Amino acid sequence: MAINIPILRWGEPYKSLDVDKVTHFATGEAMAEVGRANPGLIERDMRHAQRARDLLREIPIAELIRMMKKAADLYLEAELPIGNGTQTPEQFARMQSSTTGLPEHMCRFNMKKNHFVLSQMDKILESLTRGLDLNVLTRGYGEERGVPISYQAQTPVLGLVLPSNSPGVHTLWLPIIPMQIGLVLKPGPQEPWTPYRMAEAFFQAGVPRQAIAIYPGLGDVGAAVLAGCPRSLIFGGTATVEQYKGNPRVQVHGPGFSKIVLGDDKVDEWEKYLDIMVDSVFLNSGRGCINCSGIWASRHGRKIAEAIADRIGPVEPLPPDDPNSALAAFTVPKQADAIWADIERDCEQPGVTHVTAKFGPRLIKKERCDYLRPVVVHCDSPEAAIAKKEYMFPFVTVVDCPQEKVLEKIGPTLVCTLISEDRKLQRSFLDATHIDRLNIGPIPTTQLNWLQPHEGNIVDFLFRARAFQHTGPLLA
Repeated sequence: MAINIPILRWGEPYKSLDVDKVTHFATGEAMAEVGRANPGLIERDMRHAQRARDLLREIPIAELIRMMKKAADLYLEAELPIGNGTQTPEQFARMQSSTTGLPEHMCRFNMKKNHFVLSQMDKILESLTRGLDLNVLTRGYGEERGVPISYQAQTPVLGLVLPSNSPGVHTLWLPIIPMQIGLVLKPGPQEPWTPYRMAEAFFQAGVPRQAIAIYPGLGDVGAAVLAGCPRSLIFGGTATVEQYKGNPRVQVHGPGFSKIVLGDDKVDEWEKYLDIMVDSVFLNSGRGCINCSGIWASRHGRKIAEAIADRIGPVEPLPPDDPNSALAAFTVPKQADAIWADIERDCEQPGVTHVTAKFGPRLIKKERCDYLRPVVVHCDSPEAAIAKKEYMFPFVTVVDCPQEKVLEKIGPTLVCTLISEDRKLQRSFLDATHIDRLNIGPIPTTQLNWLQPHEGNIVDFLFRARAFQHTGPLLA
């Protein structure tokens, strides 16, 4: 029987007359009926957003951090309420897999990532705030090394328009509540599970229910969240990035275009780094913005592409409950068709070779879903259109490019792994403003240090540092 999941209006369940069915990607079985919010409802509820901040500020940040650690264990291990039923961790992973297409073992792995972030919240906040006395965020002022400081919250709540493609993105909003900022969540259409389970873990750990609102729905609901919250995060493609570029209210998390660059001093030893390249492309079914979509080298590009293709080209789709399943299903109709048509068109360009073609068809059509098997493409020039592409499955281009041209040609890059000991080259990558996260040395692009900011520091987005002076007594 499908679970009935209501809208959550500042912690209070609200049954909507309009519902959306979330179905099993392979069988079509209804897994949940989720209440659909509307923009008018969100507009009314945003009048109470300040209450979320006020209630959280009454709880010391140190206590909220303790709550996060308790919530970590509840989220990972407990049977928690959801809608008109309950859900064990095993049921959670199975349901998440059934609606997103991600294999169950990957869902369980993402649960462990979320658990780690929550359980290490004190260290993560210390890193994100650069060792700031966290009480300054509560009071709004303080002193550091004898200098008066002041931080002003730019919003009482953070709005999030969440995707369905990778449950791992939820790690980005977990530090918000302990910073005494409320949450307004718009779940991805196929992934209501994490926001509701996490919210329930927070509530049972002691977080005030009035600090969290969850509004499932369609695109108009996401737009209403962005309009109603002074600060929001949204996840999307290049079009979404362009739409909100320069909007100080919205932080956009788009395609990563993450890359590995082999310096001239290391490229002749490329076989030593094959495991790192394969893992960067292939882990989590290539669905993350931190998965590598481009490998750049001045020579041996075709050999590198063929070696990666030999490793991942033969991979076939397996049932989601198979522990060896490595590919996620495409659950949105025609999405895989459109991606494959785009790739085929680009592969017809001169100097572009589809290296995985010899391992059989890439587009696998099922009755209710589709799969794309791994694709490795070799480009003999960075001018090829496909060298600037990224897709949400194991896809990578291996691009021939002279070392002195790489920084000019790679374009915006979320994660870049530079494999080189050339000091001059290292310095040029350290200075490059179009690279966000930089790894120097053989580090997979998928290996994150959670004690460092991911694609913009969320503290800088939510709090404004300002000049501050005072005489006489102040509020405690």
